[in-house]
This record gives sequence, structure tokens and C-alpha cells, in this order.
Amino acid sequence: MIAFGIILLALLGVPLFAIIGLSALLSFYNAEIDSAAIFVELYRVASNPTLIAIPLFTFSGFILAHGKTPERLTRISQSILRGAPGGIPLAILMACAFFTALTGASGVTIIALGGLLYPLLLKEKYGENFSLGLITSSGSLGLLFPPSLPLILYGLVAQVSVDKLFIAGIFPGLLMILIVSAFAISQSPQYRQSINWPEAKSALIEAIWELPLPFIVLGGIYGGFFTVTEAASVTVVYVILIQAFIYKDLDMMQDLPGLMKESMVLVGTILIILGTAMGFTNYLVDEQIPMTILETMKQYIHDPLTFLMVLNVFLLIVGCTMDIFSAIIVVVPLIIPIAQSFDINMVHLGIIFLTNLEIGYSTPPVGINLFIASTRFNKPVIKLYKAVLPFLGLRLIGLILITYIPGISLFLIEWISD
Repeated sequence: MIAFGIILLALLGVPLFAIIGLSALLSFYNAEIDSAAIFVELYRVASNPTLIAIPLFTFSGFILAHGKTPERLTRISQSILRGAPGGIPLAILMACAFFTALTGASGVTIIALGGLLYPLLLKEKYGENFSLGLITSSGSLGLLFPPSLPLILYGLVAQVSVDKLFIAGIFPGLLMILIVSAFAISQSPQYRQSINWPEAKSALIEAIWELPLPFIVLGGIYGGFFTVTEAASVTVVYVILIQAFIYKDLDMMQDLPGLMKESMVLVGTILIILGTAMGFTNYLVDEQIPMTILETMKQYIHDPLTFLMVLNVFLLIVGCTMDIFSAIIVVVPLIIPIAQSFDINMVHLGIIFLTNLEIGYSTPPVGINLFIASTRFNKPVIKLYKAVLPFLGLRLIGLILITYIPGISLFLIEWISD
């Protein structure tokens, strides 16, 4: 009866952290365990030094989204790649990936860039379904690239090096872009325009302060100049300086407090879910729930390849029914013991996990990006289902390659370590 009541509350729209917290409190009460364990876990999470990177990178992303960064990224990608076969779609993929990596929010990318990119594709004679599908699917492409917030959050929850995750996501992210680009070339109109070199030079000069940002973050971390947390601090200072004093897209007095408030509301939501979910996870571990699931799975699954196949199906379902932050917080602690029993590398597991979730964002029938795009472009969501199917198939091919060829994720880490 209590379980039914909790499910009913979830269906009525009660916030996820309240549902998880209530489940944890009731579970601890029934097991006669002091409920203070939840708050102890929240304190442990809050005291993790890597945690501060999440609000700082989130704030940086909100600042960039507030200004004209989307327009500048679109302009530079378009001017340089316009003359290549499939150049405009490739420019869109690169711009979306870059923007999503910086903001950590897939839906924001569709909202911020969609109004610019959709008319551009139609103007270049690409079909309506192709254009809608490309933009809707591209919204989540950058989640594998540093300094993506989901990468940081996975590292925090799974206790995996964020530095390694940043490196591991680069090749899989590029692979996804290349696969979709190959399809875009096949859909490209017959005519091609030559590169407008003066326009390309002008676009490069205009975006000259924003383009180095990923290299500053990665170069600083792997050059030993600063940690991930310090990189986040540098990023905040850098984006405020360029947006407020160079581009003047940001008014320090009027815009900054509002952006800070908006970004911290998002961060607060993540942290509350993280604390309650980790407390509930401790209860599940104490009750040996993951081990019970593992023993059950071992009756039917006897090798890592089969486990990864089942895991992919499960995560695709999770990805289209939960937001990525909640999915990481709730699901990762449960699957880690099972994955470790099959000797799955935890960094590789993280890339598989996030690849599934980014695909889930645009997976019918309830992928959140489908509804965001439907609202943004004023199209029936059924039309979006049809539009994303080719891209969904292509990205599933990429997922299979990433899942069953660990070297795609781990090669760069091993090369740097040697």
C-alpha cells in the first residue's frame, strides 16, 4: 500500500528528490536503521572537492547561453564548412556539440540554436524531416565532450577520475559526429557553394575569444596547471570577462545575479537528488539488493558481451524516461557492482552509460528532446518521431561500436599514460 502511494505521488508530479527521499526514509524506518544515514551521505557528497566543479561549469554554461555565443559558433562553423559536401549539417553538428559540452544541457541547445539552424537547413534545400531530425538529435551530441556536466557527475557518483572521463569521451563523441555526417553527405543537395574566405576570416576573428575555451580547460588539466575544480573556476572568470567586457553581451549588474540564481536552482536540484539517492542507495546496498540482482542475472547472463547488450537496452529506456542527472544518480550505483563482476572498465562503462542516455533524449515515444523540439518548431510530436528515426538508427550503430570496442574510449587514456 505504501509503495502504491509513492508511485501515485510520482505520477502526480511530486519532485523526484521528494520521492527518493521518502522511499529512503520509509525503508530505513522499516529496517530500524537511523534515518540520519541519509544526511550523513548528503554531507559526504557535499564534502567531495570535485563537487564544486558542477555549479561553476553550470554557471559558465548559463552565461554563454545568455549571450550571442550560439550565433558566433553557428557563423564560424557555417562559413568554414559551407563548401564541403554536407558542410552545413556538419557545421550544425559541430556547433551543437560545442555548445552542449559547454552548457551541459541538451534541451538548451535546441532552444538556443534551433531558431538559427532550422531555417538555414531549409534554405540550403535540405528536407524538412531531415532538418528536424538533425537538430533534435544533435542537441545531445556534446554530452561526451569536456567539460560536460554529466561526465563530472558520473565521475563523482562512480568515484572515477573525471580527468580520465574527459579524455575518454573525445573519440566516442567524434565517432558519433562522423557517423551522422556521413548520412548528411548522402542527403546533401547536388550544388555546393564555394567558401567565402573573407566571411570565414571575419567569423574566426569574432569568435576568437570563445574558441580557445575547451583547450584552456583540457590543456590546463592535462598540462598539470590546475585541477578539474580549478579549471571550472578559471572557466567562470574567463567567460564573465569575455562576455561582459569584450563582447559586452552581459551586463554585470543586471544579468549576472539572475543567471546565478537560475543556474544555482538547477545545481540545487541536482545536489538534493544526489544526496537522497545516495542515501537510498546505501540502504539498497545494506539490504544486498544489487547482489540479489547480480545473482539473478548470472542465471541468464554468463558473459560480459551479453551483459552489455542487456545494459544498453535498459539504459535506452532509462534515457528516454528520466533526465540525465537523475539517471546517473539513481542508476549508476546499482549497476556498478554488476559491471565490476564482469570486469567492465569503469571509465568505459561511463562512456557507454552517457552514450545511451544522450541517445535516449531523442528516442520515441517519450524522449524529452522530442517534446522540446516539437514546442520549439511548432510541429506535432508524431512528426518528430518520424524525423529522428534515421538518426536514431545511426547513433545506435555508434553505440554498438563504442560498447564492444573498448579501445575507442580507452585508447587515448592508455596513450597518454604511456
